[in-house]
Amino acid sequence: MKAHSLNKPPQIALLSAGGALCLALLYLFARHWGDVVQYCLALQITLHRYLVLYMLQQRDHQISGGLMLIFGSFVYGFLHSVGPGHGKFVITTYLATHRQHLKISRAITLLGSLMQGVVAIVFIVVLAILFNLSTGDLSRSRYWIEKASALLIAVFGLALLFRAAGINPLSLLRRRAHSDHHAECGCGHKHQPTADELTGGWRNALWVIATIGIRPCSGALMILLFANAIGMFSWGVAAVLVMSLGTALSITILATVVHHAREWVLTANAEWATRYATALTKLTMTLGGLILILFALVLFTTVIPVSANGDFIAAGC
Repeated sequence: MKAHSLNKPPQIALLSAGGALCLALLYLFARHWGDVVQYCLALQITLHRYLVLYMLQQRDHQISGGLMLIFGSFVYGFLHSVGPGHGKFVITTYLATHRQHLKISRAITLLGSLMQGVVAIVFIVVLAILFNLSTGDLSRSRYWIEKASALLIAVFGLALLFRAAGINPLSLLRRRAHSDHHAECGCGHKHQPTADELTGGWRNALWVIATIGIRPCSGALMILLFANAIGMFSWGVAAVLVMSLGTALSITILATVVHHAREWVLTANAEWATRYATALTKLTMTLGGLILILFALVLFTTVIPVSANGDFIAAGC
């Protein structure tokens, strides 16, 4: 065995320094979270006003209004996803703890963002148009959807912890007699990571898409309600779909950066990563699961209360 293989590769020091820097930035971000949220909300309200203006111009048959509405919605979706939000947090944690092909990572991001827009459209069509609910009832519905979104994130984090521990709850419940054919010891534990533990499998991909998309964007809800009120609902739907594409683009850029950063770390430390593959997989999943659960707890406890006058401009995405 070569002498240098007995020591950790030089890249480990760089990786440790990068991790310490990320923790420091995370601490500063958490410390000034309130200021960041207030700035993002102020910017969001300003962008809302421009979208409303463009919608009114389109209603008055000004072609420039329609063009600016579509362009402004795309920019809004792109910029809005740059701020704090659950979608970026979930996809970043997922990609950091699961080895996926870049195309699959981008597809998950795109589908999650589009689902968010579709959920907003369904939300308004069903509750505001078909059932004609009041703004207070819409606020109450939004409230419970956001609570459910936080719970989904927590469940996903819990699933990561189970997988990191090698525990399959379904196997424990079923107590399958042929568990030995699945590389299990009969105790519900897997002693080596499988391919699904490295890639996440299609079930986890669907879960991530649902976790991102189930919570409709407040900007989308606002523009749809206003568009419906002035008889321009089809333009509202178009704006929301374009908004979703803008969100998908910015989160895809983030997903690409995370993907290449993870692959660079693994490639630079190939010998070490291969030797400790099992421990590294379990460690990253454990950390990812704990982070998701803590994030879900913050989301669940900070959901904006129900407002009788509606709260779509003030609500976060």
